[in-house]
Amino acid sequence: MPPLVDPRLAYRVAAPFYDLAVGGAFRQARRDSITSLELRPGQRLLVPGIGTGLDIPCLPRDLDILGGDLVPAMLSQAEVRRKAAGHDRITLLNLDAQALPVAEGAFDAALLHLILAVAPDGRQVLAQACRAVKPGGRIAVLDKFLPPEAEGIALWRWAFQAFLFPFTDVNRRFEEMAAGLPLKVLSDEGILLGRTFRRILLQRL
Repeated sequence: MPPLVDPRLAYRVAAPFYDLAVGGAFRQARRDSITSLELRPGQRLLVPGIGTGLDIPCLPRDLDILGGDLVPAMLSQAEVRRKAAGHDRITLLNLDAQALPVAEGAFDAALLHLILAVAPDGRQVLAQACRAVKPGGRIAVLDKFLPPEAEGIALWRWAFQAFLFPFTDVNRRFEEMAAGLPLKVLSDEGILLGRTFRRILLQRL
């Protein structure tokens, strides 16, 4: 179920505290996810949910990167991180990951960290990233999903969802988001709380 409050409002309020909430716990997972893309110098990387820029210190400086977010307050913090990292090949834009203003196949890879469960339409975010990445390119996903074998939603997940409203949805299924898209799963690993948080590597067909 999508958040019932405009994420731009929710994350504008949360921006000063976002790093404390999701920073340290996912630091190594972010690095591993970026490494799995096997990027080469000069390639183009799309990061449509760059948030406050927690990925920026992990991103190679020899890439051309487009990072976007719906929330200007988040992008302001990302800009601070970009400058601190001395990464002059990152372009930051205020954009909607559900309707990317980029050409089909314009990027070699995409990074989707903690956005598929946040955007009102996570499937559309994945579909847009898939469109933007050229065939053979990779998409790295890091987010929370219902396990594929789960037949229903556990009571603790409903309680967890009530606590996290309106910032994210812990009860989305990645398999439903990816159904019908030209994507191949290369790896799928649980990284936190069993398989609640997963690191998934995809290839654009």
